[in-house]
Amino acid sequence: MAREKILEVLYEDNHIIAINKRRGDIVQGDKTGDEPLSERVKAYIKEKYKKPGDVYLGLPHRLDRPVSGVVIFAKTSKALTRLNVMFQQKDEQINKIYWAIVSKCPRLEEEVLTHYMLKNEEKNKSNVFDKKKKGAKEAILEYKLLTRTQNYFLLEVKLHTGRHHQIRGQLAKIGCPIRGDLKYGYLHANKGKGIDLHAREISFIHPIKQEPITIKAPMPKNDNLWKELYHLVIGKS
Repeated sequence: MAREKILEVLYEDNHIIAINKRRGDIVQGDKTGDEPLSERVKAYIKEKYKKPGDVYLGLPHRLDRPVSGVVIFAKTSKALTRLNVMFQQKDEQINKIYWAIVSKCPRLEEEVLTHYMLKNEEKNKSNVFDKKKKGAKEAILEYKLLTRTQNYFLLEVKLHTGRHHQIRGQLAKIGCPIRGDLKYGYLHANKGKGIDLHAREISFIHPIKQEPITIKAPMPKNDNLWKELYHLVIGKS
């Protein structure tokens, strides 16, 4: 199968490439030994442009394995260096929007959540606290309710900090774990073991061209619930 069919390329130029990551894909190699998305992107670039030798590819940010949505890769070292700075500064330079499906309606339709998160390396999970705790880092996000069905609610989430499992942990803390997220308290797994958290949109200033750019990731394919909620949102606009 051609690499173009394996990868859903959302944007590409000489300096960056954006991919719509599928649930279950790992962004870079880990102890599982599964083929990472980064290697598939390298193979796609090598094949498309008939590049000899190794292909350069930098990774300025990541998405958790069970999460879907837009991932940015750098095709040049200059782009990677500048993107790294932008992602470190977060709220000032990068605007990231996520969509999350939950089965419990939050207390308010819009709210800014502030918690303190402490990563548990052994369990690959973050504990969330209402008050400051030694070693815990402040975590801030804002959400708003976009639409709902009879049983589910679609939230739009904007991160103001970048903590480990931040959206998963903070939504679970207010009693709204993401659909399929067993690690943070959802009662049953999704088919395929992914969770219904989607990196919907990313906006930033292009690291080389210095022009504003916005990249949106379509909903996960072959998922009727995502399809239904998306059409409800579009119908409201």
